[in-house]
Parts: sequence; structure tokens; C-alpha cells
Amino acid sequence: MYYGYGMGYDPMYLLLIVISTVLGLATQSYIKSTYAKWSKVPLDSSATGADVARRMLSDEGVSGVGIEVIGGELTDNFDPRDNVLHLSQGNLHGGSVASAAVACHEAGHAVQHARGYVPVKIRSALVPVVNLASSVWTIVFILGIAMGAMGLVRLAVALFGFSVLFQIVTLPVEFDASRRAVAYIERSGLGPQATRGAKKVLMAAALTYVAAALVSVMQLLYYLSKVDRRGNR
Repeated sequence: MYYGYGMGYDPMYLLLIVISTVLGLATQSYIKSTYAKWSKVPLDSSATGADVARRMLSDEGVSGVGIEVIGGELTDNFDPRDNVLHLSQGNLHGGSVASAAVACHEAGHAVQHARGYVPVKIRSALVPVVNLASSVWTIVFILGIAMGAMGLVRLAVALFGFSVLFQIVTLPVEFDASRRAVAYIERSGLGPQATRGAKKVLMAAALTYVAAALVSVMQLLYYLSKVDRRGNR
């Protein structure tokens, strides 16, 4: 049986898989439990997540942003292509602290796009490159290993590097959207409990992005070390 970089049993590769799995499960469990907890805590008003998001967009001077429902849970997102906040059923119509936190976070992304936030511009510019790289890098990597072509292997690792860069650039985008959300909730009169809960929910969500970026960086370093070792033989 072969593991890792096509060079037989590699305990480092197995360790990487274990770390990736543990981090992924831990962060997903944490966000789900934190979200579930604060989904049961109502706001100090009758506002829904959609109501709070609309008010935030209005106060920030951002117009023309739609709000629509999307299926699933924790599937909420802002899509700049149609300029719409896509909120899950519970966050669209729900009046919980978690609903307000998630809705305002997505509204924060809309504000970023409206104001030309630089990390958002960089991430948007990377999208077509990353889409291409993520779809072909594994094929190029396997071909390089099979043919013993180090040039192809290096190209594959470079392509994978674009995906890692994208995840790193995503971090400030997500952190800033959460910062905007918490700041608005704090000054909107929803109460200190809403502010405290929003911080916890959005911090838990941020950890999923941090974990994903960390795993990707570790994978990239692993591949680079293998390429360097093979290249020096």
C-alpha cells in the first residue's frame, strides 16, 4: 500500500491526514453547537435576521442588495454575481441572536463589495485561476508521478499553491465581515446579549476558515518538502 507522495509508506502523510480530520471535525462540531445554542436565544426585539441585515445595509448606505432564502443550514452566503444575500430559512425568518449574527455577517460581505474592500478584490481576481488550478492540479500531479516527470510535479504543486493562497486571502475577508457585523449589532440597540452571542457565533465560524487554511498550508509544505527532496537526488 502506498501513501503520500507516491513513495511508499509515509508516516508524515498519515499524520497530516489525522490532523486534517481532527481539525475538520472539531471546528465543524464547535460551530454547529455554538450556532444551535444561540439559535435558541431570542433578540430583545421582534426583528428577524433579514430585518437586521436590511437595517445594517441601509445604515451603511448600501442599496440594491436582495435577500433570498437558500436551502440547508449554515449555507448562508453573499453572492456578488447577483448582489443577493442568500440566507437559510432559520436565519431569514428567525429572530434569534444566531440569526442576526449570520445575517449581518453576510451583509458585511455586501458592504465590502460595495466599498471596494481590497482583500475582496484580490480574492475575486483569484477565483478564475483557483477554479482552473483546483480542477487540474491532481491530474497533473498523478501524471508527473507516473511519468517520473519532476517538472509536472512542480507545476502541480504550484497550481495547488493558488488554492492555498485563496484560503489565506479569505481569512481577512471573513474576519472583516464578522467585525462589521458585531460592530453593527453592538450599536443597533439589540442588547449586550446579542453582541456577546454574535461574537461567539462568528468566532466559531471563523475557526473553520482558520482550520481549512492551516491544513492547506501544511499540505503545501508537505508537497514542497517532497519535491525538494526528490529534486536533490
